Amino acid sequence: MRGAGCTYNDIVDRDLDAQVDRTASRPIPSGRITLRKAWVWLAIQLAIGLMVWLALPWGAKLIALASIPLVAAYPFMKRITWWPQVWLGLTFNWAVLVAYAIKTGGLDPAIGLIYVGLAAWTVGYDTIYALQDIEDDAVIGVRSTARRFGNRVRLGVGVSYALSVMLITFGLLLSQTPVAALAALPFAAHLIWQVMQLKSNAPDRALILFKSNGWAAMLLIAALLLTQL
Repeated sequence: MRGAGCTYNDIVDRDLDAQVDRTASRPIPSGRITLRKAWVWLAIQLAIGLMVWLALPWGAKLIALASIPLVAAYPFMKRITWWPQVWLGLTFNWAVLVAYAIKTGGLDPAIGLIYVGLAAWTVGYDTIYALQDIEDDAVIGVRSTARRFGNRVRLGVGVSYALSVMLITFGLLLSQTPVAALAALPFAAHLIWQVMQLKSNAPDRALILFKSNGWAAMLLIAALLLTQL
């Protein structure tokens, strides 16, 4: 379903992508893939997603369905708000709610805090990602937190990351997993390192820092796995 969301986003954004140097070579705006083929591929991805959805418990099925409005609206957020990264965070991390409902049969405040914390993390790293296109975005009118923060982008990312660590830690404590809360410290240290390295006028560095969130994710996953010991 993540793949389906990306395909749908590329279909909706094809005209904007064609106007940005970094994204003009993507399959649809470059002409390597026709719009019809993109829709067919999206249908195939959705069909596979449907088979997975049918296997879920009913509670998780309903929670999964609730993500559809978020996914459908996301590509348009950059056209109407300076905070599309917030919408992305809420959309991109919805799967954690579905997974939690599969395991426990429902939701609780602890997973709510962790979900919002993950969304705040997404705001931070996608702001870094958006720094690559900030000049082209200004020309074509695409809005982003990178443009909104401007010269205070390091502060904006830092606040997003601080909220992320705080909410995730509180969520772990609320779920009675203090060991995992302590183990989340390496994750926090990695985010601090990113903020220290961040520069608004260095797009190449922005891409490196964005990709480093894969390591941040591994550190967070390791912390969560400690709850199972």
